[in-house]
Amino acid sequence: MKRPLSHVVARLALSLGLAASVLAAPSPAEAAKAGHAFVPGSGTFIEYVSDDFEDPSWNFIHNHPKSSREQDEQVRYPRGEATNGRWTEGPERGQPDQIQIVDTPEGGLPGSEHALLLRTLHSGIPGYNTNDVQQDDLIANVVQRLGTSIPVGNRPSFTIRVFLPPFEEWEDRSGPQFGIRASTSTITTEKTGGFFSRTETKNEPYWPGMWIHFRSETGRKTEADSAYVAVRANRRGQDYRALEITETGWWTFGMSFTPDGMVHYYASPGVDELTEADHIASEFPYSYTALSFRTYFVDVCNWNNGRSWSTPFIIDDPKLFVVNSSRIEQIVARKQQMEERRAAARAAAEERRAAAQERAAQKRTASRRSSSGR
Repeated sequence: MKRPLSHVVARLALSLGLAASVLAAPSPAEAAKAGHAFVPGSGTFIEYVSDDFEDPSWNFIHNHPKSSREQDEQVRYPRGEATNGRWTEGPERGQPDQIQIVDTPEGGLPGSEHALLLRTLHSGIPGYNTNDVQQDDLIANVVQRLGTSIPVGNRPSFTIRVFLPPFEEWEDRSGPQFGIRASTSTITTEKTGGFFSRTETKNEPYWPGMWIHFRSETGRKTEADSAYVAVRANRRGQDYRALEITETGWWTFGMSFTPDGMVHYYASPGVDELTEADHIASEFPYSYTALSFRTYFVDVCNWNNGRSWSTPFIIDDPKLFVVNSSRIEQIVARKQQMEERRAAARAAAEERRAAAQERAAQKRTASRRSSSGR
């Protein structure tokens, strides 16, 4: 049975930071400041930190219980990780309970046969039902695989396809349901101490992105199910409604990062490549100026009561691009060479072991024959 939780969820989500106040979109004059934005997908495709989910051996090792440092300061090792090393459980929140390769839904990218289903039930602290909105993350292993973040001066961007199921399949809860996010960092300064105060600088991570919000028809003052994209966040750290979702099915989302530290948001129905017409916002979230891009990730949210599964979203072809890519390409080339050398060394060692086992077997056979012939 559907439950009218929308007003409760909105209040709790606000306190969790899941859906800070959702305001109206900026005015056209404010949006005009994005003249220097560039379309996600521009530049060189960095396959080394992307995925298409077509590898038949693709799997995710969960390693429960999940981490929940954000809630109770507990990081539980070993963290979950995809067998191809491209995805990981974050330390702040656990990974979704269901991470499963599925057949690509109709209307997906040409040639795509498989995509990734994401769904969760036990979000939040393991073994504890908080009866509020919690979220789980699946994080692209960009920093770990590259061994470095990417300065925004290099103009990084990413794109991802997301399948939105029919509204009747969404979790019956008004509020944030799915996030397309980035991990970025800046440098902040603050004064410490009293009379002899001094200024300290520190690296400050933050996580801009887009949230897909649902309006359930069971909520107050809601006549029919609908959804919209909210941008996280404006200069004051507030989310705002940027784009109505008028159709479900496949959507393409992307974010780009310019040398001035601004974040640019794009979204469009379908699986076509993004264009300038798909730009929905440009912001300095929290009044921060981005210095580096660390990774991209997705979130799934649900009502953490042990019974309510999150909406079954499906993702496909998450891709990272860099316009000024020479440094990253050199890093990837070195990494791949090292991996090839390690793979060759492992193969050679395996051949030596097999040869040694074969020689030992031949000796045993010869010994038995010699003994039987006496």
